[in-house]
Amino acid sequence: MTREAPADLNAVLVFAAVAEAGGFTAAAERLGLSKARISLEVSRLESRLGLSLFTRTTRRVQLTEAGQALLAECVPLLRDAQDQLAGLGQPGALRGTLRIACTVEHAVQSLAATVAAFGRLHPQLDLELRTSDRVVDLVREGIDVAIRMGWLRDSTLRATRLGSFGQQVVASPDYLRRAGTPRTPEDLAGLDWVTLTLLPAPLTWRFTHVQGEERTVRMAGRLRCDSAATLRALLLEGAGVSVIDRPGTDELVRRGELVRLLPEWTLPEGGIYAVYAPGRHIQPKVRAFIDFHAARLAGAAAPPAQ
Repeated sequence: MTREAPADLNAVLVFAAVAEAGGFTAAAERLGLSKARISLEVSRLESRLGLSLFTRTTRRVQLTEAGQALLAECVPLLRDAQDQLAGLGQPGALRGTLRIACTVEHAVQSLAATVAAFGRLHPQLDLELRTSDRVVDLVREGIDVAIRMGWLRDSTLRATRLGSFGQQVVASPDYLRRAGTPRTPEDLAGLDWVTLTLLPAPLTWRFTHVQGEERTVRMAGRLRCDSAATLRALLLEGAGVSVIDRPGTDELVRRGELVRLLPEWTLPEGGIYAVYAPGRHIQPKVRAFIDFHAARLAGAAAPPAQ
């Protein structure tokens, strides 16, 4: 009985490029191959596996359930093996490409500096930083690790908590002259609330007094936005009141451009998480980056290059 030859691993990488780029044409441009070659490689892979990996239409391709499984389980292992083989001549060296995703706000505040420093420590590693305020699909877009802020929704993804950040209620002096200064958490419900729609529950807030009393207030928000930078700009323009992270506003409060309200009341801290796709192991380059960023966030000395 003859054994069937295994699937060509290069074809698996071609498949991954199609999945991540969202189509055959985009994958061909990314890999420097013809569209016909890309289509042929994927067709051969599907024939070898006996599975359909994509649902094809005239306008787009979409992963089937089998394609999603291949992208999530096998492609990271193959890329990890490539990185390890490339680094055999330099044991411990990180190679390949590390794709990182985060919000624009976090990139500006700290992650851009972390990526630059990490790149200097690992000159054989290519780094790609993708910024967006939407929640990206790590598997679909080929992201190795994403840095997410706040509170994680239930997910099949794996996560490591890197740190935390405080929050505060703020408004501009101009708005407070027009609307008055709130004295209790309940007073906030009668003001113009600017809603950050990225949050899982953007209109319900739990306040804790310095003496331990807790109050939960439901706001009514007529004005909504989907990024922290836009929220900050609206508050500076006197659009109303909102909760925003302290790293992004402490300096504005110090300069008097925004006013911190209800300073005797605190809000729950938000978390900073490294999120990565499920799998049997974490790639060395991902683990090294997570540890490095966590150390910088904690204010500790970054781990030395291996």
